[in-house]
Amino acid sequence: MQKGKISVQTENIFPIIKKFLYSDQDIFLRELVSNAVDATTKVKTLASAGELSGELGDLTIEIILDETAKTLTIRDKGIGMDADEVQKYLNQVAFSSAQEFLDKYKDESGIIGHFGLGFYSAFMVSKRVDVVTKSHKSSSSGVTWSCEGDIEYTLEENDKEARGTDIVLHINEESEEFLQKSRVEELLNKYCKFLPVPIQFGTRTETIEKEAEAEGEDPIQEEIEVPNLINNTHPAWKKTPTDLSEEDYKAFYKELYPFTPDPMFWIHLNIDYPFNLTGILYFPKVQNQLELQKNKIQLYSNQVFVTDEVKEIVPEFLTLLHGVIDSPDIPLNVSRSYLQSDSNVRKITGYITKKVSDKLFELFKNDRESFEGKWPDLSVFVKYGMLSDEKFHDRAKKFALLKNVNGEFFTLDEYLEKVKPAQTDKNNKVVYLYTNTPVDHDVFVKAAQNKGYDVLHLDHIIDNHFIQHLEYKTPDVQFVRVDSDTVDNLIAKDEKMESVLSEGDQEKVKTWFTEAAQSKPGAIVELKPLSPEDQPVIITRPEFMRRMKEMQQLQGMGDANLFPDSFQVIVNSNHPLIASKLLGEEDEAKRGELTQYLLNLGLLNQQMLRGSDLTSFIQKTLERL
Repeated sequence: MQKGKISVQTENIFPIIKKFLYSDQDIFLRELVSNAVDATTKVKTLASAGELSGELGDLTIEIILDETAKTLTIRDKGIGMDADEVQKYLNQVAFSSAQEFLDKYKDESGIIGHFGLGFYSAFMVSKRVDVVTKSHKSSSSGVTWSCEGDIEYTLEENDKEARGTDIVLHINEESEEFLQKSRVEELLNKYCKFLPVPIQFGTRTETIEKEAEAEGEDPIQEEIEVPNLINNTHPAWKKTPTDLSEEDYKAFYKELYPFTPDPMFWIHLNIDYPFNLTGILYFPKVQNQLELQKNKIQLYSNQVFVTDEVKEIVPEFLTLLHGVIDSPDIPLNVSRSYLQSDSNVRKITGYITKKVSDKLFELFKNDRESFEGKWPDLSVFVKYGMLSDEKFHDRAKKFALLKNVNGEFFTLDEYLEKVKPAQTDKNNKVVYLYTNTPVDHDVFVKAAQNKGYDVLHLDHIIDNHFIQHLEYKTPDVQFVRVDSDTVDNLIAKDEKMESVLSEGDQEKVKTWFTEAAQSKPGAIVELKPLSPEDQPVIITRPEFMRRMKEMQQLQGMGDANLFPDSFQVIVNSNHPLIASKLLGEEDEAKRGELTQYLLNLGLLNQQMLRGSDLTSFIQKTLERL
């Protein structure tokens, strides 16, 4: 048996670093600015520990673009490096000065870097990188390190006087987009908007007013150049909730999402055990939108933007929320771009879910009227959560609401108690009647209400799934759309009404309507002895088949025709127009015309009369007047 060590040579690893270190090329600026923040944090730590000679001074990080020289410079006034440190940290790939510093100053929690590879992202966009640096140590000289992205480098002294480091990127031809001011500004706003150290990118013009030169004259307006600071170093999520007003939270929301309506409310996250996490989650107004609102939560690590793909941390149903989560304890891979699954992530997920459910229950308990007013927006989150998260379902049962067509709200338990006496069928199932379009189903809703039944209003795309979820969780409850059967059969009872027609007359009527419905594929004619006050012809759609067809369409199989459209033509044999007028009409042509007219009335009630059939119906109605 032979043992040995795998040899990794820099000439082999450098091309890999340049091409594959990061999934997005533009990440280089985030990494280099983050390193500059780390260098600044280190010098502040030394100053607070009494180990820094001289004043801290202005610590602003500068981003300097020189389109003529084709360079982009990241300048910090941080800890700097001497020649030995440059040899140690830049010439040994993946040797992290951040990790070494953390080991020495264990109480320092503001250091961003850990892996030591971020610096080398510079070579993804540069043909040469110069590091011009001077250590904070009073005895040290400035040095310049240069490398063209291979194993060769140069190191020489320079005359730099100020403490800190300039990373000078000589942008290659393929990456000249990063020499555009707008592109650099875009990246800084994306990745560095909330870094804890001021970051300046050029200057901007401001108009100021100076006192008039003489009394009675207007003030003098003067334009001056001021530093263009691109970041908010103290974002709202890093502050304590007691220091923030409602307007502060709304202002921060506008900072994150300009031109967006104010959120309904928010949850401020702040935990330091068993993991560190801060953040603010906002509940936006979404109404019937769903997919368009995802990926609005931004993940940060020590105020550095990481990603807006947070499904590993935030439960799927809460990806509809907006806001920020910041945690140094979320494990990231070498590029900080992808999350690694571990127990901390699972704990964070559970914590966020509990905080959200606790907040919703608190709002419901403290001000139910206000909660009900927000329900059209909140229902998406709550129903989605109950569908996808078992623990959230159990918590949400206390505040999830059902709304009826009269605009009244009930918790799940309240509604069961309300309808149980009148809407329990012969099999002891409590039947929940509902409509997704009250205007279209008005005839059916009124018929149900006349029987003393209550009708729910469920009109969101998610309700099709939510209904089945509640039926599964509550086996004694069944949902039935109000147009799926005649009112007497929606909630099956033992009592049956007798028909006023003889069996022979019933067969005649059924034959006439079957002939009239021949042009309507899927029509099934049935006679039922209903109340004379009910409609003469009622079109119903079987609940099971309709649900299957809707599910088929939701899954993008609308053209597959797995569940052909079918409907029942229920003829009310006790209605006077059927029992007297139709049977008493001896003229065959007039009888056929009346049969077709009554069938069309039923179809019209279900919005199933269209095109030329509708035009003909309107014309014949006008002729009858």
